[in-house]
Amino acid sequence: MEYLSFELPIKELMDQYQTCSLVGEESGVDVKLACSQIEDKILEKKKEIYGNLTPWQRVQLSRHPDRPYTLDYINGMADKGSFLELHGDRNFADDPAMIGGLITLDGQKVMIIGTQKGRTTKERQHRRFGMPNPEGYRKALRLMKLAEKFNIPVVTLVDTPGAYPGLEAEERGQGEAIARNIFEMVQLKTPIFTYIIGEGASGGALGIGVGNKVYMLENTWYTVIAPESCSSILWRNWDHKEDAANALNLTPADALREKFIDGIIEEPLGGAQYDQETTYLNLKNSILQNIKAFSKFTGQELETQRQDKFIAMGQFKG
Repeated sequence: MEYLSFELPIKELMDQYQTCSLVGEESGVDVKLACSQIEDKILEKKKEIYGNLTPWQRVQLSRHPDRPYTLDYINGMADKGSFLELHGDRNFADDPAMIGGLITLDGQKVMIIGTQKGRTTKERQHRRFGMPNPEGYRKALRLMKLAEKFNIPVVTLVDTPGAYPGLEAEERGQGEAIARNIFEMVQLKTPIFTYIIGEGASGGALGIGVGNKVYMLENTWYTVIAPESCSSILWRNWDHKEDAANALNLTPADALREKFIDGIIEEPLGGAQYDQETTYLNLKNSILQNIKAFSKFTGQELETQRQDKFIAMGQFKG
């Protein structure tokens, strides 16, 4: 387990616990009471730290290197051997930063699509840190259209710092690809459920983020721009990223209050990385509940509900 800077007090206690356990094993001395006291301190410290996270700390937690990614959720939720990954946009190429395919969840067929980061340096470069190219968004749209044809629910998992900003992406129509996805998703006649599982930044997230229901996991963020980018625009450096995070209202509680999302998926204390199996189960249960709730909607009703949901966002004064 890796620890972020604000998690170091927990690391110190964990080191003490491991030392205590090791001493007991090597010496044969009964140290159960001492180890139990340290465990209590660990739990108390976790509640203290994770119960008072700042927006910037929550951003850091969403990027935790041990946090599960889209493929982890797919493998953790899907019925054994059911994931059939589909590749390519049938136009230019396959984008490894955007993955998708068919799975079954307790026998329920689902088209699942999500942005995928990498763990090793080589894999991160291959998947461009979860930043899709235009062909990634076009692949996602192709899979959504396929799901619509066979009346299969669509689930999208968002974990991206934004769409890829490279020259080649702009040459192949990055902005048009995202806009096309938004345009088509609001008209899709099959249910769409979106989950922010990590970072949810800008059009990169919205390109697969137009759902009948939109949820955020507890330690994620969702906003128009990353705090570092906002700081670099306003202050010409990254030194004010914490101020930007505070001002952007990017936490799940902020998004729920502003009615940008429909709910928050609970994570284990400390984040999904501490108990991935429980996180997978919480997410799967939410997906299946939503599929059941929307199963009697007609295609036109699904389209209308989705459009009304997004049109109602925001306020203005004349």
